[in-house]
Amino acid sequence: MRAARLLSIQMLLETRGLMSARALADTLRTSIRTLHRDIDHLSAAGVPVLAERGRLGGFRLLEGWRTQLTGLTPSEAQAVFLSGLAGPAEQLGMRSSLQSAQLKVLTSLPAPLREHASVVAKRLHLDPVDWYKKPDPAPQLAMIAEAVWSGRKLAFRYRSWKGLASRVVDPLGIVLKAGTWYFVGLAEGDPRTYRVAGVLEGEILAERVRRPRGFDLARYWQGSVTRFEREIYTGTARVLATAEGLDRLRELSAAAAQAVDDARPEKTGERTSVAVPIESSEIAARQLLALAPEVEVLEPQSLRRAIREKLRKVARLYR
Repeated sequence: MRAARLLSIQMLLETRGLMSARALADTLRTSIRTLHRDIDHLSAAGVPVLAERGRLGGFRLLEGWRTQLTGLTPSEAQAVFLSGLAGPAEQLGMRSSLQSAQLKVLTSLPAPLREHASVVAKRLHLDPVDWYKKPDPAPQLAMIAEAVWSGRKLAFRYRSWKGLASRVVDPLGIVLKAGTWYFVGLAEGDPRTYRVAGVLEGEILAERVRRPRGFDLARYWQGSVTRFEREIYTGTARVLATAEGLDRLRELSAAAAQAVDDARPEKTGERTSVAVPIESSEIAARQLLALAPEVEVLEPQSLRRAIREKLRKVARLYR
């Protein structure tokens, strides 16, 4: 375990340069105390790890020093080919580059490892788009990706729910979620999320991106998703659901599925009482009405009224 951590520290410092103790410890999922002990072991073994003091300090390798760790284990070779999943790579305009890189890796591996390396690509297919949906059209994705890879500013016209707007941002990263592409850009000092399908046209500028120190795309995205889910649900609906209704509630959203799983076995007849997070009464009425009669809304009364009004309109339509 320690030997693997020591090798990881060397390669992280070689590839990323200066890293704080906290960043290293978080990446390795270890404590600060354990990290400092590992650094001491590396120094004692002759690895030139330098410590820089101060608020912006951390650890780095002596300039020009390189490891000679080029071998791959079978599982590491498989992991290389996990990045070659065809769909996202093709949308990013990188499929041919990935195929070429995979071929080079295969050529460089010993014969016994070649089959291990390619088995993941042969036996795993990623389809990130949900059922009955089509992927978002993203004609500007390759251009946005190039701005991200090259670290240059991006000027673009964007259509959002507020209307058309022009933006100049420092692109920081790209995210694929449930078949929809997003990119994160620094605007007015703050990271913001943009839907790639909303970009009508754009231009990569010559000016270099000013990337915030310590910015971590995965951490930012998870925080953004958590904030969005916390803010979007403004209330709670108390419902009674049959066994079939509980299954259909689980399909409504991740928050509803969690509510069903957390529900106490408190039954009224053949129905179970569940407190479901909801957005506005209008949106919740549209969603929960589709689950009737297996799901009945008890409260709030504003939601019951909204459902009754929709039922009256449907009755008039089909009368």
